[in-house]
Amino acid sequence: MNKTLLTSAVAVAMTLLSGQALAARDTINIVGSSTVFPFSTAVAETFGRTGKFNTPKVESTGTGGGMKLFCGGVGVDHPDITNASRQMKASEFENCQKAGVTEITEVKIGFDGIAIANAKSAKQLDLSLKDIFLALAKDVPDSSGKFVPNPNKTWKDVNSALPDTKIEVLGPPPTSGTRDAFVELAMEGGCNSIPVIKALKKSDEKLHKAVCGGVREDGAYVEAGENDNLIVQKLSSNKNALGIFGYSFLDQNTDKVQGSKIAGVAPSYDAISDGSYPVSRSIYFYVKNAHVGTIPGIKEFVSEFTNDKAWGPEGYLADKGLISLPDADRTSVAKSARALTPMSKPE
Repeated sequence: MNKTLLTSAVAVAMTLLSGQALAARDTINIVGSSTVFPFSTAVAETFGRTGKFNTPKVESTGTGGGMKLFCGGVGVDHPDITNASRQMKASEFENCQKAGVTEITEVKIGFDGIAIANAKSAKQLDLSLKDIFLALAKDVPDSSGKFVPNPNKTWKDVNSALPDTKIEVLGPPPTSGTRDAFVELAMEGGCNSIPVIKALKKSDEKLHKAVCGGVREDGAYVEAGENDNLIVQKLSSNKNALGIFGYSFLDQNTDKVQGSKIAGVAPSYDAISDGSYPVSRSIYFYVKNAHVGTIPGIKEFVSEFTNDKAWGPEGYLADKGLISLPDADRTSVAKSARALTPMSKPE
């Protein structure tokens, strides 16, 4: 057999084996964002109760971790769907393409706010984006404009109107979409309110990005993993600590924790929906189109998720803290999702 025929035979065999392996799995596998996890789990459980398909398996791996698994390839060993608390990055899309995950459907679910919360028994804080940056940035400008390791030890050091308590913030790791969104919305927003840093964007964009996105590593910011419930538990036992997580977790734990106001606005359904709460973002899930029609129920799961009884303003996901898309947007996204329209490379 010549080399060309041998190569073709191997390719056909691998395709058949991949199809057989996919067919051998009859449960949808979902990975990704801890923020989207409760929404995806609720849909999976409702979907499973119909009895037509197995209840999908949903794992909380963090947005970045989920993207890595999702883009690993096509076949039974790779997930069918990944949840994300930010849009897929261009680099992740390229990794997917290189691994053969060439057609991906992007589904924008709704909105979520990032809460900066403390114990219900503590005083509610009102923080500006500048306060947040000066508390958590790795490097800050001194009086001469030179960047130095963050010297602020207490909230009072940051702003004389804030309590004289140690800066201790529990938050997500770099693999988390919540961390990405927090850096983009809160940290960058705060650093750009400082003239000497804002000016860097034109003179040295690389340094500007490093300064705005650098988070302290001296113990003031504590990476608490992907388990937001663990952060809630720790805040309940330490009234001086703050925690960073999605609004949905705040909404589900209002008996234990409260959200800080940001620029005078408390995190709430209405404030996130109308954009007045400064730290809010869109959330998504992504479908591997190559698995549709082979792994049972993927198309039907997408239809369940994008049905108004699930993601509408009065749907069961609102009870989990989901902030719905406007009516027209939901209609448009649902149509594209159910048609499994492949996405283009993100900008």
